[in-house]
Amino acid sequence: MEEMTRLFNLDAQLFHDLILMAIAIFFLFLFMSKLLFNPVRKMLEERRAKIAGDIEAAEGDKKEAAALKEDYESRLKNIEKEAEQILSEARQKAQKNAARIEGEAREEAARIIARANEEAELSKKRVMDEVKQEMITVASMMAAKVVAANIDAAVQDTLVDETLREMGEATWQS
Repeated sequence: MEEMTRLFNLDAQLFHDLILMAIAIFFLFLFMSKLLFNPVRKMLEERRAKIAGDIEAAEGDKKEAAALKEDYESRLKNIEKEAEQILSEARQKAQKNAARIEGEAREEAARIIARANEEAELSKKRVMDEVKQEMITVASMMAAKVVAANIDAAVQDTLVDETLREMGEATWQS
C-alpha cells in the first residue's frame, strides 16, 4: 500500500499539505479578490468610464468648435457685406451732403452777387447825383462869371430867384 500512496515519490503528508495549501490559496484568492481585485476592477471601470466620457466630451467640444468656426466664418462674410453696405450708405450720405452744401454755397453766392449788384447800383446813382451836383456847381460858376461880366447884381439876383422858382423845391431836396 505504500506503493500506492507514493505516487511519483510523493507521500501522504505532502498530498495533505498540497491540498491544504491549494484550499488556502483558493480562499486567499477569494479574500484578495473581494478586498483588492474588486476595488481595482471598480477603479479601472470608473477610469474607463471617465475616459469614455472625456472622449465623448472632446468629440462634443470638437463638434461645437466646428459649429462655432462655421458661424464665425459666416459672420465674417456677413461683416464684409455689412461693411460694404455701411460704406455705400456713407458714400451716398456724403454725396447728398456735398450736393446740399454746394447748393447752399451757390445760393449764398447768388445772394452775395445780388447784394453786390444792388450796392453797385446805389453807388452808381450816388456818383451820378454827385456828378450832377458838380455839374450844377460848375455851370453856376460859369454862368455867374458870364453874367457878372454882362449883368449887374440886381439882375443877377432876379435870375437866381426865377431859376429857383422854375426848378421848384422838390428838385433841391432830393
